[in-house]
Amino acid sequence: MYNARAMKTYAACLLRYPDMGITLDFSKLPPEAREARDMSDLIERAYAEMTALEGGAIANPDEHRMVGHYWLRNSALAPTPELRACIDAPLAQIRGFASAVRSGSITAPGGKPFTACLVIGIGGSALGPELVADALPASGLEMHFLDNTDPDGMLRVLRRIPAETTLVVVISKSGGTPETRNGMVCAQHFFRSRGLDFARQAVAVTGVGSMLDKTAEAEAWLQRFPMEDWVGGRTSETSVVGLLPAALQGVDIDALLRGAARMDEHTRTRDTERNAAMRLALAWYAIGQGRGSKDMVVLPYKDSLVLFSKYLQQLIMESLGKELDSDGRPVHQGLSVYGNKGSTDQHAYVQQLRDGLNNFFVTFIEVRRCESDSVEVEPGFTAGDYLQGFLRGTRKALAESGRPSITISIPTVCAETLGALIALFERTVGYYASLIHINAYHQPGVQAGKKAANDFLKLLAAARSALSGAPATAAQIAARLGTDEEDAYHALVHLAECGRAARTQAEDARKDTFSLPS
Repeated sequence: MYNARAMKTYAACLLRYPDMGITLDFSKLPPEAREARDMSDLIERAYAEMTALEGGAIANPDEHRMVGHYWLRNSALAPTPELRACIDAPLAQIRGFASAVRSGSITAPGGKPFTACLVIGIGGSALGPELVADALPASGLEMHFLDNTDPDGMLRVLRRIPAETTLVVVISKSGGTPETRNGMVCAQHFFRSRGLDFARQAVAVTGVGSMLDKTAEAEAWLQRFPMEDWVGGRTSETSVVGLLPAALQGVDIDALLRGAARMDEHTRTRDTERNAAMRLALAWYAIGQGRGSKDMVVLPYKDSLVLFSKYLQQLIMESLGKELDSDGRPVHQGLSVYGNKGSTDQHAYVQQLRDGLNNFFVTFIEVRRCESDSVEVEPGFTAGDYLQGFLRGTRKALAESGRPSITISIPTVCAETLGALIALFERTVGYYASLIHINAYHQPGVQAGKKAANDFLKLLAAARSALSGAPATAAQIAARLGTDEEDAYHALVHLAECGRAARTQAEDARKDTFSLPS
């Protein structure tokens, strides 16, 4: 039976942007998560901090730099003419270079057109381009990625590429990021082992004057593109980092930027009821009690968005996972994100979501149109009907168990809607960080991990040098080096497994002995 009151209540829970075909549905949230009660001061602070950010305020005090990813899709917003030029000039360079590569005006060294692109990066320098490559199949180069320092993983990718006609894009702001540098060195070795001149097929995206920039200039790489220090990796998809691979792939990068810019306009308003990013941030705050006490499960009901949860995982967790607040007080904030896709997860972890721990909320991503849904799998029903049925069924079943959810609906997966989604979550993260009073734009924990990794590499070299004379235990090696026994043991085991040391195992790991290989 039609219930006019229920429909009116439901309609009031929708936020729609008709010009973009995008809708946010907050109806499956508890009332306190739909209403911003007693939060006007926090909301106004968030708006003020966002205005200052877009105006060029120093947002990353660790590195004393601005954060200008919003300027990338509308350079007129950049606070100085010099910054506007730093956006417009590389964008024109990208369009020209990518067009020349795709048309065959710029060819591989043997004169053949480039057919593939190998992107070498890590974190935000790879996740954004990977998301776009998987979500938006296009008519340009076939995309491949080296995004880790796993030698077996790199070799698996390198063996798949047509090396002779592959353009390599190396992305690193400093040029010294170990994972990216390692991928570049392994790729160089792979190309040279096949008699190819790596430099004539290589492009650098890096900071001006960086180690990578100097290498690319000295070796006469095919092209160099500037990477600005005011663009963070996790917000770099609308910068050269993301736009160059997308353009080489044949994606309409102007549409991607247009979608992001239009979402920026919608979410810049201080009318909270009409601001999707602020509404999302307030929902996160209410559901997690301002402490991130509930995880966010991202379920896009579309195969082409399977990497979206992985992309959001970095954007959100690296931005919000902070030990200290903006005043230096310990808070240990964060918001855990995981997910895969629907309806695949009807048969995986949805069972726990429905009946198990109530420690999460779901963000459904609905794509309303299917471009190839003409086959009836049953009389009167297509596979797309089933997909919609599973989305609606799961959403309803979770609500019946008191599990909150938000549904974001887009008309189709295209460059413009993907740009809009990226921009929506970028600004949501910024607003939420202000609400909980932390800095979303630095990452001290990442730097700590890098330092620990470098310390281990130094230990590895020292442990290998200490392997002389009779076989020794980890404790004996640790004593020689003045280091922790467990750390020494892990270093020695690694050396042994890689063939750079010999190990004789005992029943007790403490009695294992290590020596130089015979």
